[in-house]
Amino acid sequence: MPESHYRICPLCEACCGLEVKTDGGRVIAIRGADNDVFSHGYLCPKGVSLKDLHEDPDRLRTPLIKRDGRFVPATWDEAFAEIERRLLPLRREHGPEAVALSIGNPAAHKVSLLAYTPRLVRALNTPNVFSASTLDQMPKQLSAGLMFGHWLSIPLPDIERCDYLLILGGNPMVSNGSLWTVPDYRGKAKAMRARGGRIVVVDPRRSETAAAADEHLAIRPGGDALLLAGIAHTLFDEGLVKLGRLAEHVNGLDDARAAVARFAPEATAAGCGIAAETQRRIARELAAAPHAAVYGRIGTCTTRFGTVNSWLVDLINVLTGNLDREGGAMFAKAAAFAANTQGRPGSGKGVTTGRRRSRVSGAPEVFGELPITVMAEEMDTPGPGQVKALITVASNPVLSAPGGPRIARALEGLDFMLSLDIYVNETTRHADVILPGLSPLEDLHFDVAFPQLSHRNHARFSGPVFDAAPGTPQEWQTILRLCALLEGRGLGVDVQRLDDEAIEADVRRFAGDATPAVLAALEPWRGPERLIDLQLRVGPYGDQFGRKPDGLTLAKVKAASTVEGGGIDLGELTPRIPEVLRTPSGKVELAPPSILADLAEVKAQPAPAFSLIGRRDTRSGNSWMHNLPVLAKGPERCTLLVNPGDAERLGLAEYARVRSAVGELVARVERSADMSPGVVSLPHGWGHDLDGVQLGVARERPGVNLNALLDDAERDPLSGNAVLSGVAVEISPA
Repeated sequence: MPESHYRICPLCEACCGLEVKTDGGRVIAIRGADNDVFSHGYLCPKGVSLKDLHEDPDRLRTPLIKRDGRFVPATWDEAFAEIERRLLPLRREHGPEAVALSIGNPAAHKVSLLAYTPRLVRALNTPNVFSASTLDQMPKQLSAGLMFGHWLSIPLPDIERCDYLLILGGNPMVSNGSLWTVPDYRGKAKAMRARGGRIVVVDPRRSETAAAADEHLAIRPGGDALLLAGIAHTLFDEGLVKLGRLAEHVNGLDDARAAVARFAPEATAAGCGIAAETQRRIARELAAAPHAAVYGRIGTCTTRFGTVNSWLVDLINVLTGNLDREGGAMFAKAAAFAANTQGRPGSGKGVTTGRRRSRVSGAPEVFGELPITVMAEEMDTPGPGQVKALITVASNPVLSAPGGPRIARALEGLDFMLSLDIYVNETTRHADVILPGLSPLEDLHFDVAFPQLSHRNHARFSGPVFDAAPGTPQEWQTILRLCALLEGRGLGVDVQRLDDEAIEADVRRFAGDATPAVLAALEPWRGPERLIDLQLRVGPYGDQFGRKPDGLTLAKVKAASTVEGGGIDLGELTPRIPEVLRTPSGKVELAPPSILADLAEVKAQPAPAFSLIGRRDTRSGNSWMHNLPVLAKGPERCTLLVNPGDAERLGLAEYARVRSAVGELVARVERSADMSPGVVSLPHGWGHDLDGVQLGVARERPGVNLNALLDDAERDPLSGNAVLSGVAVEISPA
């Protein structure tokens, strides 16, 4: 008999609520959950693809061990015995720094991975930790940390009360938010314009978001810092600065004024491609709007000045009086796991970077990790401290990071590689052992990061739709068992006891003598559910273990998270300064010295013949989504978008050769009037034609790997983020 299940989609940052209909062990339909308090029935094609993912014959369901160059199925005990036999002696001989860890984007969508991987980091005790964060978002996290005191204190457009929204390098019509969780952006933008609001989009391509906006400004790739500094300069120059209530909560206003003094729009126009009068007009419009916000996303982060761009976005929000103001750029207040709701409000330790540096390039650590673009050189450069083993967690850097071919060669030269993954993909094909995770429909779900980035506060939970196969561990259990091996506890460890020890240590740090009572109150939860209950109860809306009887607990959130209930709405964003701040001064730091020093390096550059940018597609998020039939069908998506005039001038037909300073490829040409002359675009995450990849659907239309054109030595020096956009290329017929 058909049943309906409530489910939170784990496939992108929109985090939409789903209604999954099943009959026995089969999914028969997936639709948006109409009663979801956050997404209100909205659904994009990725949500429907959960059925394909669950049923994918290529998805791994048992561990694999490589024998004589081929993967063979193994039991879980056999797989862990192989890890013990090969990894532990290597680590003893060469030290913990010889083992690296790479964490991929999907880990952010699974509480088992996001909450337990930090324990794996501690057990490894290695300086060589890498993640997808240095491919697309670390500049924003760093600027937020320096300005507001925490890496995830990121201001978000309050779109439902906004009158003027300036978007740079973002495409929320496709992504439904990136570092801004806003399902059904299309509907919210339409409502904003219907009430008289105005949306201006800055992008080298007339993206889907730009096409639905009031105005599109075609910026020169890499010119964001010049444009933003020109707007900030105008605000000072024309007396448009109005801090409002923030005046008593900011430091460094005069230093910021001096830093942007040389960026008059008349001086920046040629370098960014936006006329001086247009820059000044945008500044005036932002200052005059009743409620305005500036939002910069991946296009602003993936350039040489990603951190400077991210800082300038929020500097402008402050200067126009729109930071932490209804209808402006505001801070979410998450129900759980948010460091900026914990501890003493209004001040803190702030953030620190550069506590260590990479062995070869000397790249600084940021947020506990090194740039993923130095991973290959740490593996293939001999000498003391060389990485000889790698653990990947839902990570595919061969396709997702610059220098993919070099990464593949480096992986092949490792002494040992372990992957926690659901596919044999371009990266995991090099592994010696693969430990699979669960299908999302076999796992519980609670978003840890995205409520900290949501346009509205909420609390939701969804349980598994199906039971996992007997004997299949949950991912948090796999990680704890791996931690036990690394800590010398052997193979016969009691995973539940490890979890009990870990939660007791967490509780004792804040509860002291009350620890036994708190642990008793967390019964009968285990694993991630116990962590979620703890975080909810001590969070800003929590019951504080009985001191606030009406407050949140996991039991209450679970009860409200059904097809009929759809979670708990915690209301619109509200002003949080100074309470949200965790800077040592207790102020918003408008002039971080490291950012001002890098701003001094910003200047106009000669325009290359062609600049290469990336792009997103609604039916594509990560490289593994290309193996899902419902998303893979339709027109070919890995194409080179070229302005028709450029294509005609170059004599391009069906294919073009694209050459950069470090590589070349041949891509299918798609003429598009949405592209600015002199700019071409390829999407990320393709190139599924490599030997050993076991992705049947993806291999039918493999596409090309954009990252083969990108230099792994090019990065934002402050955050370590890779330069993925505005890369100089040559285009010729193929």
